[in-house]
Amino acid sequence: MIQSAVKMRAKRTCVTLLYTCVALYSVQGAEKCDKRSPAVWYKQKDVHVGIGLSDSELRTIAQNNDNGHLQSVLDPILVTRIPGTEGHTGVRKHIVSSMKSLGWTVEEDSFQDSTPHGQKPFTNIIATLDPNAPRRIVLACHYDSKFWNKKNEIFIGATDSAVPCAMMINIAKTLHGSLKKHKLQQNDVTLQLLFLDGEEAFVQWSSTDSTYGARNLASKLHNTPYPQANQEKTNELHRMDMFVLLDLIGTEDCQFYSLFKSTDKWYKRLVSFETRLNSLGVLNRLSRPLFKNSQLFNSGIEDDHIPFMNKGVDILHLISVPFPSVWHKISDNGDALHYPTIQNINIIMRAFVADYLHLAV
Repeated sequence: MIQSAVKMRAKRTCVTLLYTCVALYSVQGAEKCDKRSPAVWYKQKDVHVGIGLSDSELRTIAQNNDNGHLQSVLDPILVTRIPGTEGHTGVRKHIVSSMKSLGWTVEEDSFQDSTPHGQKPFTNIIATLDPNAPRRIVLACHYDSKFWNKKNEIFIGATDSAVPCAMMINIAKTLHGSLKKHKLQQNDVTLQLLFLDGEEAFVQWSSTDSTYGARNLASKLHNTPYPQANQEKTNELHRMDMFVLLDLIGTEDCQFYSLFKSTDKWYKRLVSFETRLNSLGVLNRLSRPLFKNSQLFNSGIEDDHIPFMNKGVDILHLISVPFPSVWHKISDNGDALHYPTIQNINIIMRAFVADYLHLAV
């Protein structure tokens, strides 16, 4: 198993695999280093490191843009997407078909829940590159839009969160070749995209009127053992190395901070990638950095990450701080978007995914 993996991976990955083998090998030498061994899979995130992308690899990632695809994916999402409406159903079908067309395994997690407006249907969309991999890094966003009770006004929610939805699909598209190879190599960690439903409150944000999809899914995964009948009492949430939540992205004033100590080292890689990509001259010129080299560990921001965080999942929250000026206003539409900013974030996130998954780019 080790020998075949080494043949397929670069020298840097070889070192990582050997290190993992040494760390996990029993004193008696009776256990083999199996990347998908159920005895060790849930501990490997603690020693996981990025592959360390070269300047040449960063250039390749940056040049692998498909802004036409990004726009074609985004346009159908720039509509009202209130749960239970035709617009919401259309966007759900659009996301599902987009991910299936890339060869991903897509699950629709549908349920009903009580809201201040009565029972409402919700559907989380779970797209997984390799469902058989025991671990996954998760990129997440919400695809519903806020209920708007003012007549003659239409709320779109371009930054909240149509753009993150389109970005995630575009990341899967632009890394398609590398991700396909990664899946064929049967690695122990894969990429999963969560398009969560019902993040927005119908009346007033509270613990019961918000994050409907996230609360339902976190509870469902927490109550599902993985592997089945295991003695470690691990569940589906243990498969998440990290939950990377994207929200309020797309305006020119977008900027991020490190919001959680547990993922600060990974946030710093985003800071580093932006700095290096800028020095290589492959990013659009912006007036300021997107990823601030600063921490706001006590931000108190409530979002879809809360139900997962409360059950022990590490969170990397990429939300613009302060919130964009168009937040929860009808001006949060396509006219508010700054595409040079969106394109830069997309490139940096592609580098982050490639680094974490050790992709050959």
